[in-house]
Amino acid sequence: MDNWFVRHVGGLKTAIRVVFGIVWGIDGALKFQPGVAQSLSGMISDAAQGQPDWLAPWFNFWSQAVSANPAFFTTTIGLFELALAFALLAGFLRKIAYTGGILLSLVIWSVPEGFGGPYGPSSTDIGTGIIYAFVFLLLMLVNATFGPSRISLDYVIETKWPSWARAAEIRSSPRIETRSPR
Repeated sequence: MDNWFVRHVGGLKTAIRVVFGIVWGIDGALKFQPGVAQSLSGMISDAAQGQPDWLAPWFNFWSQAVSANPAFFTTTIGLFELALAFALLAGFLRKIAYTGGILLSLVIWSVPEGFGGPYGPSSTDIGTGIIYAFVFLLLMLVNATFGPSRISLDYVIETKWPSWARAAEIRSSPRIETRSPR
């Protein structure tokens, strides 16, 4: 069984990327439902409750910015999430997508999720945003370790324009995936 993972690493890393892309696609599509824009300011206010006093300026800034134009922020976040979903599903500009995904996940974790807090006796989790950031980091590590995925738009583009690897791959030099001997 342990060698099965090694023999199928190409398909497994693609499957994880695609499933994660579906999750982001659903999340992005949900941002366009009626009422989401109006609830974003409330989510930030709720996240600020029970936080340490030194975080008050952070939440006040975001609460004021979002309440000035909640539709803009909700639409922008939704479009970023849908673009990220496309990049994950298609395997397009993965290095940039993974890096952007880490940043977007951390913003989501630190603003509407309130760092997963407040932490206290009844706290049960730290929020999903930080976990998403770690998944993107792991995708980067897998891509750097095992090379480019054959099942990606980047791979197709790299066969025609090898310099595309600088924008798409964690390593700047293209490396063709090989199957391990059986």
